[in-house]
Amino acid sequence: MSKLYSPVGYKPRLSAYETQIAIGKIKRTFEDKLSQALNLKRVSAPLFVAPETGLNDDLNGIERPVEFDVLETKRNVQIVHSLAKWKRMALHKYGFPAGEGLYTDMNAIRRDEDMDNLHSIYVDQWDWEKIILRAERNLDTLKNTVEKIVGAICDTEESLLKKFPLLGNSVNFKRDVAFVTAQELEDLYPSLSSKERENEYVKKYGTVFVMQIGGVLKSGEKHDGRAPDYDDWAFNGDLLLWSEVLNSAVEITSMGIRVDEDSLNRQLNEANCNHRRELQYHKMLLNGELPLTIGGGIGQSRLSMLLLGKAHIGEVHVSVWDDETIESCKKAGIELL
Repeated sequence: MSKLYSPVGYKPRLSAYETQIAIGKIKRTFEDKLSQALNLKRVSAPLFVAPETGLNDDLNGIERPVEFDVLETKRNVQIVHSLAKWKRMALHKYGFPAGEGLYTDMNAIRRDEDMDNLHSIYVDQWDWEKIILRAERNLDTLKNTVEKIVGAICDTEESLLKKFPLLGNSVNFKRDVAFVTAQELEDLYPSLSSKERENEYVKKYGTVFVMQIGGVLKSGEKHDGRAPDYDDWAFNGDLLLWSEVLNSAVEITSMGIRVDEDSLNRQLNEANCNHRRELQYHKMLLNGELPLTIGGGIGQSRLSMLLLGKAHIGEVHVSVWDDETIESCKKAGIELL
């Protein structure tokens, strides 16, 4: 059975019909706000890629991609885990200039995902990527971009409340972002796990961006796993917003300034992943053939459930669940789609 948190006295603020209308409004509004804030153009994206290209996201390096053979080509392809690497290749291929970027609808299957209120084997994101100059590879660029994304979220919430005033007070996050590093969190709460640290800090500040995730902390542990070949671990992080319904922090996006030649070299060595140097994508990166970028993936269903005051991601997208979860949700008043 997947893990389920059942809020006491939970009752959805919108009917299933109203929820579908609201989700449509959230997606249309946020796409407009995000693309304006970050100067992004919409593009089409692949559902699957050839494994030998190195374009699939390895996530934590242990998840198994869904793979199948294509009759006509006699080759295997993999359902994407995300488009973290593909986007950078697309910016190069399409000839985007510095200061502009792309966004797309990313749909993925993560069959090894632990399922709970926030996790499903089906993943939907707005994947985005933007070209930056080498001089912009710094924390100021990262923080400024995070603040623009939070602004787009807050603008979307304000627009949503005009149509659905019943949703008032369903969230407890702010436009002001509290920035903190993974090491600073460990120093503040040394006896807590990384997720417990996040909950303590996000409950206090509402809107938090945890920076510098991927490397080993002073304790010898990692705050969280990160693939070595897309984010520069010195300039990345997770945006976390507080959910009163779930009484916990909700990660809305993982993002960062992407690796350049130096950081890719360093992180491949640190992660013992030097075999990836032979893949096409990695060769291009190490040869300086791809643009310098910043990017991330913003959870569509995560954002919808947060803005709609929902208790479970299955209330805003269709997936599969075990029988016990389905029964437990029914008893808790959680209507799975």
